Amino acid sequence: MSDLELLKDISEQILESINKVERRFSSIQIPGDFLKDDYGIDRLDGIALMLITIGENLKRFEKYGGRSLMDEHPEIDWKGAIGVRDFLSHLYFDLDAELIYNICEDHISDLRSAIKGILVRLRETPNN
Repeated sequence: MSDLELLKDISEQILESINKVERRFSSIQIPGDFLKDDYGIDRLDGIALMLITIGENLKRFEKYGGRSLMDEHPEIDWKGAIGVRDFLSHLYFDLDAELIYNICEDHISDLRSAIKGILVRLRETPNN
């Protein structure tokens, strides 16, 4: 698989993970909704796993030559998005419902837009 094809694949995986985050977050109105019952805790766990997946895929995207495309979207805190993955992976038992709520409420839609834009660019790039 070429690096271009790999970058497309990674972008699509990120979008799939974002879809899952948005679906799982759709019934959450306030941070406390994550903690009030098993349903909320399951949502929190599922979203945290997808944020780990997104961060891991962003690392891979950068590794395989996607940094310049990321730089075209300065509205995204790429280092922060990757850092969420590291935090959740290493300090999972310090999971903060308010932090996850804020990520979902304030940042996921912007990340979706940026990744969609990047994917459009990748699809327009000829395979050479």
